[in-house]
Amino acid sequence: MSRLFEEIDYQVTEIGAISLRRRRILSLDTDVWEVLLGEEHLMSSLFTASEIALAKLGLAALGEAPAEGWDVVVGGLGLGYTAGAVLEDARVARLEVIEFLQPVIDWHEERLVPLDPPLADEGRCSLIQGDFFALAASPEGFGVPKDAILIDIDHTPDWLLDQRSGSFYSEEGLRQLAGHLKPGGVMGLWSDALADEAFIARMKTVFAEAWSEAVTFHNPLQDKPFTQTVYLARK
Repeated sequence: MSRLFEEIDYQVTEIGAISLRRRRILSLDTDVWEVLLGEEHLMSSLFTASEIALAKLGLAALGEAPAEGWDVVVGGLGLGYTAGAVLEDARVARLEVIEFLQPVIDWHEERLVPLDPPLADEGRCSLIQGDFFALAASPEGFGVPKDAILIDIDHTPDWLLDQRSGSFYSEEGLRQLAGHLKPGGVMGLWSDALADEAFIARMKTVFAEAWSEAVTFHNPLQDKPFTQTVYLARK
């Protein structure tokens, strides 16, 4: 049996201390990897359904893939489940994952996270240290227009990890992001809450179509269902 608790890495960053830890949940007979910012839980390998759904729903909302394949950006790396699910689709030719915190990228490059196969072994995938929100707001954006931009950074559009991202969820911020999508391109956004109709209405002022998908999964720790949201918008 593995040790009950291990702090795999701990690094001080400009937005707080980020840590990766593994703990044994005896009642489930399993190891769980967790990412924390200070004492705030960001992600757990026990709950990945909505992160995976972000990728699958986002790509499903695209039309037919061009001959050269899809060019996708994921904002936020975490334990890598969204990026991993994107790469499961053979129609994806290129994936850029933008992550603000270098230690998180290091965890993947050093194979400290449980994702298999590792993102660092995938030739279609680039892990890039950068400020996703600053890039989204810039004229240059992500270099060329993308087929899909999928975001899993903040908890919800109004529960932020860092206040600098607040303007992204405004009408102007969404409009700037839409400018970095190809015609018919898709934005997907993960949220740790039920759908916010006001935010959907805001997306509809910018995109041709906007909607939300509920993702419900079983929480074995509380033995009850839990629902999160994937917001989707098509240019």
